Amino acid sequence: MAKHRIGLWMYENCGGQDIERKIVAQLKEREIDAIGGLNLAHASAYDSSIFCNGHMLDELDLFFSYNAGQQSPFQVYLYQTLNTMMPMINNYDSFALTEDKFRTAHRLKKNNIPTTDYIVCSKNNIEQLKEHMRFWQGKAICKPVDGWGGNGIIKLEHERDLDLLTPYITQQHAPQFYLERVIENDFTDYRVDIVDNKFVACYGRKAAPGSWKTNVTSGGSVIMREPVPEVVELALKAAKVTGLEVAGVDIIYDIEHQQYVVIEVNGIPAFATPEQEKYGLNFNNTKIQYLVDLIDRTVNKSNQPTTISPDITLSFHEPVMNPSLHTEVPTA
Repeated sequence: MAKHRIGLWMYENCGGQDIERKIVAQLKEREIDAIGGLNLAHASAYDSSIFCNGHMLDELDLFFSYNAGQQSPFQVYLYQTLNTMMPMINNYDSFALTEDKFRTAHRLKKNNIPTTDYIVCSKNNIEQLKEHMRFWQGKAICKPVDGWGGNGIIKLEHERDLDLLTPYITQQHAPQFYLERVIENDFTDYRVDIVDNKFVACYGRKAAPGSWKTNVTSGGSVIMREPVPEVVELALKAAKVTGLEVAGVDIIYDIEHQQYVVIEVNGIPAFATPEQEKYGLNFNNTKIQYLVDLIDRTVNKSNQPTTISPDITLSFHEPVMNPSLHTEVPTA
């Protein structure tokens, strides 16, 4: 009989089912049962318990949520509640933080981590935005604070572009408006995968010809990228500052200021797809191993008395780089 039981919600496309099978199999070897398919969007709560697919989630030792494409407001709502009942990977507070681009950039800035310059203000105060755009020579990038995959991002080339956007801005439900300084770069980025404060892999993405967006969903492509020590160290710091147990940190090189800059911290960074693995993106097994190690340690630790302060529970150990992973990067 298994000593522990966890809940799991993984994406199913692009090789997700195979990833889930490997995670479940390795957990079983450690006497940890995993119940898959627990989409909280289908759950309900009553009589002080939460139920999903016939399972009482209160009895779980941990919940691992790893599905970006099918998130719903209700699913996230119960995610927050479930986080008060058991360990979550990623923990809800860090997940919610990194879902918000302004809050993430603000946290990074406060911790002296190079990131994009930004301004956020009321959508009814366009004059403040214009003043900042003048400081940025009239160029900025307009982003929804909770968007992903490059969706909803607009590049502004002149202050007057804000006037053209005013009808769009005022119709948005969000009370805030968020702009970032345009960073001069070569239209490539670094994606560094981190699990449990440990380096997993480094690869890159390149914008399509004529485009400036590197996101694969916006036409970008995966490229070979060496794990530059400075880039890896910056990613480790960003993951630790945001408190994510699993993170994908996007970094670009700011040509004007000659420094690497964190542009985003993702709480659900994708595993390599089967097609990408064929081209040499071979970090999935390492990532799975680190995840299983993290789950194993967390469920066993949660049943032990502890005197650790709640203020430092997000930091499990010092960051570790694994030099042997330097060859586990993608080809174009």
